[in-house]
Amino acid sequence: MDRIRIATRKSALALWQARFVAEELKAKHPGLAVILVPMSTRGDQILDQPLARIGGKGLFLKELEQAMLEDRADIAVHSMKDVPAEMPPEFALGAILDRHDPRDALVSPDVHTVDDLSTAARVGTSSLRRQAQLLNWRPDLEVVSLRGNVNTRLEKLDRGDYDAILLAAAGLDRLEMSGRIGQRIPVERCLPAVAQGAIGIETRAGDNQVLELVGAVHDDSTGLCVSAERAFSATLGGSCQVPVAGHAQLKGRRIELAGLVASPDGQQLLRDTVEGMASDAESLGTQLGQRLLDAGARDILAAL
Repeated sequence: MDRIRIATRKSALALWQARFVAEELKAKHPGLAVILVPMSTRGDQILDQPLARIGGKGLFLKELEQAMLEDRADIAVHSMKDVPAEMPPEFALGAILDRHDPRDALVSPDVHTVDDLSTAARVGTSSLRRQAQLLNWRPDLEVVSLRGNVNTRLEKLDRGDYDAILLAAAGLDRLEMSGRIGQRIPVERCLPAVAQGAIGIETRAGDNQVLELVGAVHDDSTGLCVSAERAFSATLGGSCQVPVAGHAQLKGRRIELAGLVASPDGQQLLRDTVEGMASDAESLGTQLGQRLLDAGARDILAAL
């Protein structure tokens, strides 16, 4: 196989990720031609409604997957946090690359930390997960829906629509905007989205030639952590539309997984942690999900 076509969204961050994957693939396969196939997804087009209301983050994948089915692309590159826990049977995860900073970031022209925000400050985010944890931490704040790509969100902040916004630190780092970050919020305070900071490569299921090619850039450590997090999410229903967070860390041959389920207003928040052998990553994720369901997460999710 001497060429590969990458389906990608058109946003600056998505294109950065696709180009990064292209360079990683070419480094592993000298002489490989890589072609980007940029396209606009429904998630990019509908910006006047919260993601949870219009179908969740899976809206960012559909057009890219269709391009693979129609043989207009061989693979698609995604932020792994946008990939639903349960994938359609026609597709597979071919590789997950080394994860970058998984934390959420506070961006504000006036303050450096969440604790510094004034009472009733307007904070923008499109994530129910961030909203729930922020309101649990600071119930006096006003959380306002914020959609659009990274540059659009920053423009809205800069023109005064918000006092602060929350974004993924990895995205800002990749776009060379680390200087905009006031606070990289510790995972102990705001647990990240499942697989946040990781880039994934989606392929057609059974396309062994492509799977072998992209497997060369797979990072085993990140893959184990993400598999635990995604198993946790799948046990809870696998939806990107609910306030669920999960983050795993490797500690030698063991893995520690923290998980959280919350009500959107932050008044109910369940958090727990499991630890075990890294080789049992998926079963640990399932175990943690079941523990939270038994502890009351089932009722929280049913009320959404």
